[in-house]
Amino acid sequence: MDAFGWPQIILAAVAAQRLLELAVARRNTARLLADGAREVGAGHYPLFVALHTGWLLALFLAVPADAPVNGWLLALFGLLQAGRVCVIATLGRFWTTRIITLDSAPLVRRGPFRWVRHPNYLVVAGELAVLPLVFGELWIAVAASLLNIPLTVHRIRVEERALKGRNGTASGAGGWTGWSSRRTPPAA
Repeated sequence: MDAFGWPQIILAAVAAQRLLELAVARRNTARLLADGAREVGAGHYPLFVALHTGWLLALFLAVPADAPVNGWLLALFGLLQAGRVCVIATLGRFWTTRIITLDSAPLVRRGPFRWVRHPNYLVVAGELAVLPLVFGELWIAVAASLLNIPLTVHRIRVEERALKGRNGTASGAGGWTGWSSRRTPPAA
């Protein structure tokens, strides 16, 4: 059995993508902080780093080089990656992996944010479940998903508090009432 096969190529590509995203996030974070932004909820950030690092590491360790790759689920993971890129492109210089808020910035209401309040978290939840299933690793999909739920709920609550009263909202960003508080897409 080889130590490196299609599963490892796919996982290495995902790891490289995440490292590139971290570089973009760090650059955006530094720029925002220089513009007067502030970080909120920094205490839970290491838990997300641990979850995502552990998820990828578990996949690298558990998936043999000759494991079958489910093409349909890999295609679904590819669609999730397109969603990830769409979120990052829509947020542009405001996209970070931390909660960095610039009070003078209006809320983003274009792209996927027209329909879903926190689209990135939907994408991440899908990724954590789907990529392990590509290789038949149900236990990693379940464990990562279960660990992600309380972290994401907490993070969304922290974000909602940080966005409350943000420019572009009448009475703030709204409370934690679900994935979207919008009934119809806003006009621009």
